[in-house]
Parts: sequence; C-alpha cells; structure tokens
Amino acid sequence: MRRDLSFVSIGVGIFFFLRSANGQVRDTIQPMNLVKIWESIASHNHQLKLQGLKGVAASLAIIEAKDQYLPTISLNGDFKLNTKFLLYPEGLFSAAQDVPVSGYGYGLGYNLNLNLYNGGLDKRNIQLKKEEKLAMQFEYELQHSNLKYITAVAYYELYKFMKFKEFISAEISAEQRQLSTIEHLYKNGIVLKSDVLRIAVKLDNLELRRSEVLKRIDLTKQKLNVLMGRGEMESLQIALQQDLNPDLQDVHTYGDYIGIAQQQSQEFKIIESTIKTSELKLRQVKSATRPKLYLYSTYSYTYPQISFYPYSNNLWGFGQTGLKIQWSIDNAFKSKHAVAQANIHIEEQKSVMQIKQEEVNLKIRQAFLQREQAQQQVITAEKNIAQNTETVRVIKNSYLNQESLLTDLLEAENALLEAKFNHISALVELKLSHIQLLAITGIL
Repeated sequence: MRRDLSFVSIGVGIFFFLRSANGQVRDTIQPMNLVKIWESIASHNHQLKLQGLKGVAASLAIIEAKDQYLPTISLNGDFKLNTKFLLYPEGLFSAAQDVPVSGYGYGLGYNLNLNLYNGGLDKRNIQLKKEEKLAMQFEYELQHSNLKYITAVAYYELYKFMKFKEFISAEISAEQRQLSTIEHLYKNGIVLKSDVLRIAVKLDNLELRRSEVLKRIDLTKQKLNVLMGRGEMESLQIALQQDLNPDLQDVHTYGDYIGIAQQQSQEFKIIESTIKTSELKLRQVKSATRPKLYLYSTYSYTYPQISFYPYSNNLWGFGQTGLKIQWSIDNAFKSKHAVAQANIHIEEQKSVMQIKQEEVNLKIRQAFLQREQAQQQVITAEKNIAQNTETVRVIKNSYLNQESLLTDLLEAENALLEAKFNHISALVELKLSHIQLLAITGIL
C-alpha cells in the first residue's frame, strides 16, 4: 500500500514538474513588438557590432595622432672590432704612421628629437582623424537606420503572412462546415455531386495556400532572428492585435521632409564630412612646402676615442643639444600638381553632394506619394470588404434556397478573402511607407 502511494506521489510530482516546465517555456516566448526587436538589433546585430569596432579603431587613431606630439627618443649601442689606425701625413703613397688603438670598441648613447614646428601637419592630422571618426559615427547611424527599416519590412511582412494564415484557417473552417452542409443536401438529393467536389477542391487549394504562407512565415522569422543576432531557428512570436494605422495627425508636408533631410540625413552628413576631410588634406599638401623646426639632443659614450685628436684608448663622452631647421625647396614646385588634384577632389565631393540631394529628394517624393496611395488603398479595401461580405451573405442564402449556383458563392467567397488580403497589405504598405519616410530623412 505504501509503495502504491509512493508511486502516486512520484507521478503527481512529475506531472506538476512538466506542467511548470511547459509554463516556463510559454512564459519565455513572449510576443515581441517592433520596438523590442529594434532594441535587440541595436545590442546584438553583427553588422552593427562590426561598425562599432570600426568606430573604436577610429578613436584609437585619434590617440595615435596625438602621440606624434611626443618627442622621439632612441638608445643606441654597438660593439665592433677595429683595424689598425693608419695615418698618412705625407699622402696616400707615403709611409703610414700606426696610431696605437684598442682592437675592439663599443659605444652607448641616446638621440632625442622634438618637433617644434612642421607647418601644422600634426595638428591637422588630429583634425583629420577626428573628422574620420565623425564620419564613422554617421555611417554607424545610417547603417542602424537602414537595419531598422529592413527589420520593419520583415516584421510587417511577418504580420501580414500571419494574418493571411489566420484568414485562410478561418476560411478552411467555414468551408469544412459548408462541406458538411452540402454533403447533407447531396444525400437528400437537393444538390449535385459536382457541388461537393467543388468544395473539396477549394479546401485543397486553401490548404496548399496555407502551406505556402507557413513557409513564408518561417523564412521571415529566420530573417528577423538573423537581424537580431539570435539563432536562426529560435522561436519568435509577434503581437497580432495591433493598430497598423500610423499617427498621421502631425505629419509633415513634402517640403518639411526635404528640410528635415537637409539637417538630419546621415547620407548628407557623411558627404559633408568627406568634404571637410578633403579640405584638411588640401591644407596638409600646402603645409609640405613650409620649413620644419626641430629640437634635438644627443649624447654617447664611446671607446676608444678616435674621433678627435689627440686619440686615446680611454672611454669618452660627448653630446650636442640644439635646433635644426629643414626646408624642402623642391616641394614648392612638386606640390603644385598635388594641390590642383586636391582641389579637384573637393569639387568632386561637392558634385556628389548635389547628386545625393537630388536622389534623396526623389526618394522622399516617392515615399510620400506611396503613403498617400496606401491611404486610399486602405479606404478602398475596407469598402470592398463590406461589399463582398454582403454579397457572400446574399448569395449564400439564395444558394441554400436553390436560387443561385455554387460557383457564384465560391467566387464571392474568394473575392471576400482577397479583399481581406488586400486590406492587410494596404495597411502594411501604409505603415512601411511612413517608416521609410522617417528613414530617408534621418529621423527613424
């Protein structure tokens, strides 16, 4: 008896454990909205991580450029074997005097070099690195904005397919009930066998269509998981009960979006940064013609002393400290072509800016018109749903009263299903066209 009770208690414990585990799994798979997915992308997307590493490298490049202000210091040492030290006071072909020196030698010392002035090359090099880092930040923001738009497209495509699945599943359930009714009418001799077959064929087509939609759902989920840096086959759920109508109460006009893009677009900021970089490089080229001033200091210990007379087999020390000026006169002529090339590059970038402005203006116009068109499509789709719903109701009643054909009813039902599809597609297009406007203008 006790053994039986123990088995029962173990079974109950396992049951509640499995139930708790299943509940925990259900709790972990929470529906994600678009904002949460965007947050996940900002933290885990591999492309953004790569772009972030480039930003870190750009920051280190600034520090490296500042290091050029530090003096260069080097330690020098050597050890050598000396030959005979021969002097020829009467000329090369006269008898030589042998100066007694050690058969080996060594030396140890340092060199210090400090750049006092080089035409501002180091200072502008730091400015160049800072401008490059700023451009890298703009590229990061642009890539982030593009990823947010790509994610929004995938997210609302997933929403659309899941709504399609919901509509098709509801249609299948309704057709199965309708098939039972028609089979009953057929058994009573009220309808023909062909009506039963038509309903069966429609059910098969709906099942095939649902299978296609399920595959699209799986592919879109996989794409979203990749964008979020998660496992490709990880479970993902989104909320199906949401308002797709964007808040259009405070939307801007086409001219407003153009003005916002001029101030906020990352594409414009990147080109502006490139122009500034080109201007700094032009100044660098011009600075190459200016003289350079250095402070230098050297000191070394050498053995033996054979640099100055009288020579000695003793250790000796000697050093110098002073200013050194260097001016490459040939750069005044060689830099002319480099300056002309740098000026051409600046003009090229300004032309690129004008072309980009035209492209962005066109994109804004297209997205603006698409949004207006999508608004009209939503209104039309809603009217079509209402009209087709009433048509299905009327034809279904007339079919049951043997006043119309089944083909008319099936056509009306298909038209209603397509109207529902068109309505969801129009809502998604309206939402995405609004998000696209925000992405183009740089405020997404």
